[in-house]
Amino acid sequence: MEILLVSLASLFAGMVDSIVGGGGLILIPALFATFPTAPPATLVGTNKSAAIWGTAFATYQFSKKVELRWAALIPAAAAGLLGSLCGAWTVTQVDPSFLRKALPFLLVGLLIYTVAKKNMGQLHEPKFHGKKEAIAAASIGLLIGFYDGFFGPGTGSFFVFAYVRLLGYDFLNASATSKLMNTATNFSALVLFTLQGHVWWHLAVPMALANVIGSLIGTRMALKHGSGFVRYAFLAVVGALILKTAYDGFLR
Repeated sequence: MEILLVSLASLFAGMVDSIVGGGGLILIPALFATFPTAPPATLVGTNKSAAIWGTAFATYQFSKKVELRWAALIPAAAAGLLGSLCGAWTVTQVDPSFLRKALPFLLVGLLIYTVAKKNMGQLHEPKFHGKKEAIAAASIGLLIGFYDGFFGPGTGSFFVFAYVRLLGYDFLNASATSKLMNTATNFSALVLFTLQGHVWWHLAVPMALANVIGSLIGTRMALKHGSGFVRYAFLAVVGALILKTAYDGFLR
């Protein structure tokens, strides 16, 4: 029964994650509720073991319909992987709890800005090209990748917002790009959790399969309905993140 419950949660998480990120809002609480006595690191590591397959599959699906800018994305993904490793190492040296109270306010600012800029992300008009775009994308990957390894909540949403606001992508292209970045940061985290023995592989396999199915559903929805749909999904996920992080930072 536990495998069925977490697999269903993984399916819905994969669907949400493939559209705009934020699948951890669904899967991580489901894992903690189903296995309340398990070590948190093991549950987080098991979440990564499923999520990486969904984000990788979403990247592949998007790449068939959306023209991904590989010349910029490959160095960006490498920078994201490196940033995530550095962040994971830093969290062993510095307590990240100081971010818990700051994060809701940062997300509120991001939400207000996106709502106020109604045309932001509606047109795909990259601001940089060639080497400049690669450097800008790699900088974003390094910074947000570090955040993902160090703390984590809202990583997918930060990637989407950064690519829309800073690089001039529309929401559909930004979402497709963020899937590749999430795959890179998930990979580095999964390697660390695996080396430390914090992955339940008997759950990882069925959860990964469910996550890929959810990813297929979500990717098709995003491609069918376009940037406007992804923008509304982005606002909904950021709103949910605000509630979750505010609860964690001030009420728990």
